[in-house]
Amino acid sequence: MNDDARHEVLLGLGANLGEPLEQLSAAVRALSAFVRVDAVSSVYRSEPVGYADQPDFYNVVVRGTTAMHPEALLDAARGVEEWLGRRRTFANAPRTIDVDLLAYGTVVMRRDALTLPHPRLHLRGFVLHPLAEVAPDWTHPVLRRTARELLSTAPALERVERVGALPGPGAPLAPARPPG
Repeated sequence: MNDDARHEVLLGLGANLGEPLEQLSAAVRALSAFVRVDAVSSVYRSEPVGYADQPDFYNVVVRGTTAMHPEALLDAARGVEEWLGRRRTFANAPRTIDVDLLAYGTVVMRRDALTLPHPRLHLRGFVLHPLAEVAPDWTHPVLRRTARELLSTAPALERVERVGALPGPGAPLAPARPPG
């Protein structure tokens, strides 16, 4: 890998404790220190997967580029999680923030700490809906399907609803549709 080259990355962010929308906004701002953010999806609210006895999650997908290697990017993303109060307690636990490296260019890798592309992205509505919004033509390097195709052919997915645009600092969330 050329150290000076920039690589397209897709990151999935989720939160369901504290002030999820503010935490998502803060995470995107923090990620921009090492990822040139090209697009941020709308916010999607989804029911929890795996461990159901917790609040709904708010999720976004970020599309950008970075010069960092995948492992370094993952470490930096975990630093953002720690900075925003993430405590790892058990699998699928409630959290203040979660940052997943979904894809790194066309890299396919399987290591103890990192599998690319993310091994379950094609099975998660909370990833596929925002991913298809910001990168509809992104092609999964193993499954050879675009994000749009993965979403349209996915098996039954958890409940996911578009909430609106991610607000800036201190701004209210824009409604997805007029009230009433």
